[in-house]
Amino acid sequence: MPTGSVKLQSIKQLGQENHSYEVSDEEPTGSYITITHSKKGEKAQKNEEQPAIRVGFFELFRFATCKDIQMMVVGCVCALLHGSAQPLMLLVFGLLTDTFIEYDIELQELSDDRKECVNNTIQWKKNYTAAYNLSALLDIEYEMMMFAFYYVGIGAAVFLLGYLQISLWVTAAAKQIQLIRKLYFSKVMRMEIGWFDCTSVGELNTRMSDDINKINDAIADQVSIFVQRFTTFVCGFCVGFVKGWKLTLVIIAASPLIGVGAGLMALFVAKLTGMELQAYAKAGSVADEVLSSIRTVAAFGGEKKEVQRYDRNLVSAQRWGIRKGLIMGFFTGFMWLVIFLCYGLAFWYGSSLVVDTKEYTPGTLLQVFFGVLIAAMNLGQASPCLEAFASGRGAATIIFETIDREPEIDCLSEAGYKLDRVKGDIEFHNVTFHYPSRPEVKILDQLNVVVKSGETTAFVGPSGAGKSTAIQLIQRFYDPKEGMVTLDGHDIRGLNIQWLRSLIGIVEQEPVLFATTIAENIRYGRPGVSDKDIITAAKEANAYNFIMDLPQKFDTLVGEGGGQMSGGQKQRIAIARALVRNPRILLLDMATSALDNESEAVVQEALDKVRLGRTTISIAHRLSTIKNADVIVGFEHGRAVERGKHNELLERKGVYFTLVTLQSQGDKALNEKARQSRSSPLGMTKSALLQSKFFERLIASIRQRSRSQLSNLIPEASVPTGDISISQPDNYKNAFLEEDDELVEPAPVARILKYNAPEWPYMLFGSIGAAVNGGVNPVYSLLFSQILATFSIQDPVAQRKEINSICLFFVVVGIVSFFTQLLQGYAFSKSGELLTRRLRRLGFQAMLGQEVGWFDDHRNSPGALTTRLATDASQVQGATGSQIGMIVNSLANIGVALIISFYFSWKLTLLILCFLPFIALSGGFQASMLTGFAKQDKEAMEAAGQISGEALNNIRTIAGLGKEKTFVEMYEAQLDAPYQAALKKANIYGACYGFSQCIIFLTNSASYRFGGYLVQKEGLHFSLVFRVISAIVTSGTALGRASSYTPDYAKAKISAARFFQLLDRVPQISVYNDKGEKWDNFQGNIEFIECKFTYPSRPDIQVLNGLNVSVKPGQTLAFVGSSGCGKSTSVQLLERFYDPDHGKVLIDGHDTTRVNVSFLRSKIGIVSQEPILFDCSIAENIKYGDNLREISMNEVISAAKKAQLHDFVMALPEKYDTNVGSQGSQLSRGQKQRIAIARAIIRDPKILLLDEATSALDTESEKTVQEALDKARQGRTCIVIAHRLSTIQNSDIIAVMSRGIVIEKGTHDQLMALKGAYYKLVTTGAPIS
Repeated sequence: MPTGSVKLQSIKQLGQENHSYEVSDEEPTGSYITITHSKKGEKAQKNEEQPAIRVGFFELFRFATCKDIQMMVVGCVCALLHGSAQPLMLLVFGLLTDTFIEYDIELQELSDDRKECVNNTIQWKKNYTAAYNLSALLDIEYEMMMFAFYYVGIGAAVFLLGYLQISLWVTAAAKQIQLIRKLYFSKVMRMEIGWFDCTSVGELNTRMSDDINKINDAIADQVSIFVQRFTTFVCGFCVGFVKGWKLTLVIIAASPLIGVGAGLMALFVAKLTGMELQAYAKAGSVADEVLSSIRTVAAFGGEKKEVQRYDRNLVSAQRWGIRKGLIMGFFTGFMWLVIFLCYGLAFWYGSSLVVDTKEYTPGTLLQVFFGVLIAAMNLGQASPCLEAFASGRGAATIIFETIDREPEIDCLSEAGYKLDRVKGDIEFHNVTFHYPSRPEVKILDQLNVVVKSGETTAFVGPSGAGKSTAIQLIQRFYDPKEGMVTLDGHDIRGLNIQWLRSLIGIVEQEPVLFATTIAENIRYGRPGVSDKDIITAAKEANAYNFIMDLPQKFDTLVGEGGGQMSGGQKQRIAIARALVRNPRILLLDMATSALDNESEAVVQEALDKVRLGRTTISIAHRLSTIKNADVIVGFEHGRAVERGKHNELLERKGVYFTLVTLQSQGDKALNEKARQSRSSPLGMTKSALLQSKFFERLIASIRQRSRSQLSNLIPEASVPTGDISISQPDNYKNAFLEEDDELVEPAPVARILKYNAPEWPYMLFGSIGAAVNGGVNPVYSLLFSQILATFSIQDPVAQRKEINSICLFFVVVGIVSFFTQLLQGYAFSKSGELLTRRLRRLGFQAMLGQEVGWFDDHRNSPGALTTRLATDASQVQGATGSQIGMIVNSLANIGVALIISFYFSWKLTLLILCFLPFIALSGGFQASMLTGFAKQDKEAMEAAGQISGEALNNIRTIAGLGKEKTFVEMYEAQLDAPYQAALKKANIYGACYGFSQCIIFLTNSASYRFGGYLVQKEGLHFSLVFRVISAIVTSGTALGRASSYTPDYAKAKISAARFFQLLDRVPQISVYNDKGEKWDNFQGNIEFIECKFTYPSRPDIQVLNGLNVSVKPGQTLAFVGSSGCGKSTSVQLLERFYDPDHGKVLIDGHDTTRVNVSFLRSKIGIVSQEPILFDCSIAENIKYGDNLREISMNEVISAAKKAQLHDFVMALPEKYDTNVGSQGSQLSRGQKQRIAIARAIIRDPKILLLDEATSALDTESEKTVQEALDKARQGRTCIVIAHRLSTIQNSDIIAVMSRGIVIEKGTHDQLMALKGAYYKLVTTGAPIS
């Protein structure tokens, strides 16, 4: 299906299915783009991230059983009821308020009555009933008792409903997910091999874990939470409209402003983040350029200069970061301002309805106000659920499509014939085939081949000729596009697949073993095979002896992918596995090609034993394996072009002949070499080296194996070289261990703050802003209770005045809040960005200060280091600025709340404080609930993931063995643990949720009951009860909120720790310190004494093996020799990129390890084969030659003239200001080379190193460059490495190197007279290699 159609579909359906707000909530930032995206170019990109949604929401539940559906329905009903609980509570709350106010008014009236004249009956109460009224009307305690029971009742119901709604949904989802996992895996295992060619295994693995988890998120608790919140939203508005539609409309009118603020904020933040990243990208590219060419930077001592250049580019990124903070502060402040203005408006209008028109009671006012408020909040909280639904549907699309797909070749189907007798004749009739993943390449083209039963047929031909493909068609991994493959005359497409594959034994080039014991691996060959058969098969495969030598014999674990076994051992186990099937047809696909001679002989012998009486097809490249086949078939371009016996085909001089002649020539050359080395005087070292070469190969194959087996493998004679290889695995183990040990201890905050110390004024002001912001919440409760108090004031004028002043105060608080948010946002972003910049600079500086060997480690590749600079440094911000803001904010919030509460009523405060921990807990729990239990699920799924991973990686082997069912069963067995865990989780999760929801009701019930008691017995004013309760409850939720910000914090501490690790690392060769010897009359006398060296990243390969050579001042030394003999390495030792492991390098008699590094490097100029230029102008590149001083333009020009460069530069339009492009891409090689020479000349070095400086040039430019070099060499010590004679002839000393030692040295004429290695090189005229 072409991608185009997919896109169209997705757009169409987005429009149809999602309700309008669902679309807008699918991705909170830039949501409105979703629909209009079709017109833009980014559409395709969009499609990548979020697969086209082709699954309706209710289709997600297609695997639900009746029982699941019942559970989900009950869960929904519970959620509906739970959702209506909060609005229901408002009704109670309204009545409660009215009761309190009524009580207060009567209390005032009665006190008035008592004070005033007794016989003057002012109001509706007669004096003599006063005492009676007191007792009858105002038993506030009794009233509160009733309300307390209401609250407790609602609380208990909420707990139960919350528990049920969550646990039922989670349980139902767990069942469905388990089923989806089983179906998906078993369907994937049934797919034909061609399907696996087109889908990557990694992708399948992520789908099995992540995508199914996404479906889980979409059909589990999120649904019930969504239903609950949506119900609350609807009920809240209902309460508002039913109780007081006027006020509701007024409040709603102001709310779009908040929405607009939030939308704009999201938009701006996205945009600014983009700008910030772009600005950082420039600095990042500087870092990348510098780290990629670290050797050049080190050679020219440009570290400090580069750090400054990087720092300059950081400034703009920092500016955007600060702007982002400012804008975020602005919009947060704006939203708070709107909210407070909204409060003021609502109370002002509401109170006029209560006082002037008497339409509402004060209780109604509160019901309406809070009804709308709760509704709006819940609508906001419901939107994340929609995101989960959308991503769940996206994930389900691919998974359900796979589950519904019918495989083209179904390996588990029962259909097809099974023949009674199998002879084993195989024939290809006009087979044409191409792989489904590469339909444009024809692999087989009208192939016709006959394979007779009982014979051994060898397929030979160049790679890509279709040999292995033919074998895969016999196994029916694929079906041919045209033509057919027959077995005993039957088209194999008509035969039962499992039965067909059970006839075939296959041994591949890279045999796949499963991570279990040897016996189990052999048993995979045929189900229900006895131990005796296993032993017989092992004997036939020449595997029995080595298995019995192992400590655990047949119960030895072969390790992941058979990693504990050598190639030959794996191969023989695989042969035993093929033999245990007792196959009629044996397919050997390069079964011995990956082995060394010794094991090959053993394996070959095993294969020759088992071929007898079976139809065998063998593919091989080595002559020894093919010679004795009955028939040899030569393949070329997907056709069989010749067949016959070995001798017949040699006479034909076709494909086979060319293969054979090429091979035998190669063999001859090898033998010749070996003979020569024995006769030559240097024979000893050479053969030892040959041997060590062989060991290198051996080591490579042994690497993964444990030491215990190594000792058996290595013959005793070669102990010295053996030692190298034995210590080898340890190094490797260490290398692997180090990678795992990257888990670092989180850094202490104090140290992070120390780096942020210069910004203390910003942090101080930010904290002040944060503190004020924190204090706003409790102030709100103060105002709110004050408003209630005004309703019981009897004098209308005073009442009006009071109400107006309170509403004004709301406005003031809003404005203050706006400015403090702005201040907090700006101050912390400023301090955070400055910290990030400082850390990036320090980090970069630390990186450039490391020795060059550090960069060889693949974990310190330029890419890895630049990402570390980009991400780690910016994450550290999370531990300082904003984090401090959050903490100060929460502390201020709680502090102010407590002060207010204790001041007004300490008794009530103490009672509520008992509940505070629970409230905070519930807040924190809800925060963690949103992130979900993903982590635990992942751990539970690991075992299953291992099985699925192994199965998918080795699908061909499993299909060949017909073991799909076994793996599906193993996988399903592993799914039980996660399922049980999910059920247990459902209950815990439900209980926690219910508890966190009901705790507020219980708190209210206790506190209002006690408040009633205090009002009656201790004459507390009723408004203070509201004041204390709302102050503490709001601060409780703030506590919960603060605890949810910790993940960022933890991440920041770990990032910081990684950073400090880098800053604290002490480089072995330090550029930055001033220690070390320096001397005045630097001569340039160089001596290498017995230098031995291996690169730290490849400790097993000895590069220098005791190098001895010396150069006097002003002389030119030329190194010649084959590549890899250590020429360039010796130059790097001289530059002190590395220090020798053994021996020493002397300059003017000083040991280089004691010399000051930057002093040493300042005396050396280097021109390398591929000169690295920086992305700046030609003049700047030349000036780079000396970074210790300012260089005038005249010097640049004179250096350019010496380098034959000046004329060419003057011909350019911008002359010396021409930019050379990144890595000098705007220039030709000869031009780059001459700039590099000018750069080396400007240093005026005493020692000049020319590392193949002209090898990459054509003759014309070479002449020019060569002239420039000859000029440059005058009066300097010079070391030349070259392959061309013309460059070396006139050197003072020529040293011929091989394998890390000098084998002959002298002038050109002396060496020619010697008639040794050099003479040979010169006379053959070949480049020296």
